[in-house]
Amino acid sequence: MDKILVIDDSLLQAEVLKTLLSEDYEVTVCGTAKEGLSKAKTGSYSLILLDVVMPYMDGFVLLKELQEDIGTKFIPVILITSLSDMMHEQKGLIMGAVDYITKPFKPLIVKARVNTHIKLFQYRKQFMKDAMIDELTGIPNRRSYENVSASRWREAVRLGHSFTVCMIDIDKFKMYNDTFGHPAGDKVIASVAKTISSYLRRSTDFFARYGGEEFIAIFLGEDAPSAYEFMKKIRTSIEMLHIPHCSGISEWVTVSIGGATIVPRESDSYKDLLKKADDMLYIAKQQGRNRVIWNNETGQQWQEKRERQD
Repeated sequence: MDKILVIDDSLLQAEVLKTLLSEDYEVTVCGTAKEGLSKAKTGSYSLILLDVVMPYMDGFVLLKELQEDIGTKFIPVILITSLSDMMHEQKGLIMGAVDYITKPFKPLIVKARVNTHIKLFQYRKQFMKDAMIDELTGIPNRRSYENVSASRWREAVRLGHSFTVCMIDIDKFKMYNDTFGHPAGDKVIASVAKTISSYLRRSTDFFARYGGEEFIAIFLGEDAPSAYEFMKKIRTSIEMLHIPHCSGISEWVTVSIGGATIVPRESDSYKDLLKKADDMLYIAKQQGRNRVIWNNETGQQWQEKRERQD
């Protein structure tokens, strides 16, 4: 059932809307803008009904806050008002509201507009999902990664939490494709993605296909030693899949991993951290593949000692 958030300082008016819509939707009511903003950030709402005139923070200010937050900017907002002034309607629509409903409420009009915008939201959500998910592996794609990495980086800077990025590459994959064919190569990519995904299930983890046979993972709040050891387990688990590689190249399909961890400050750049991780991946491949190389918070480099793959 779709969820609707009603933010209105008039509890009487809010209850009218809740009674009107509860048959078809799960409705939550908040009496202040501050409470409503908190709920919007933590709940999965398909629509917000927002009163324009409220004390302390009016609907326009709250609408601006919702539009600026990555977690709420795509939730459609219908403004509630008794104001018939065209200027207010124009202002709200320019700021990003999708529609207006006026007091006193006309039940059929309210239901029709709510239904229309929830359907549009679901269509858009499905479209975004299709555009953000890698078709072969079912994990987020690079476009999704670019959106998430930016928001996670800002969160780490704001909270002072450690931030880790890992680059993961299937070793000598072109040779595998050339030998066994692209359908077999696709199965390897899907198997590797599935195995890594099974480890990265925490809300602070993010894993995506970066392109071709390359993947990327992000951890929030994980220190370098923990992240390093964790990725060594993942590297081992890929090798233990025992997917045969080309004769004379490697017995099994393996991956190389480069990672970097810092506690970011405002002056730090995510691009610099990503380059460090990519440099670590390059070193892992230069040193023989099937290993994890890490750059920790102080710039020290950790290297997993393993037998070379020629």
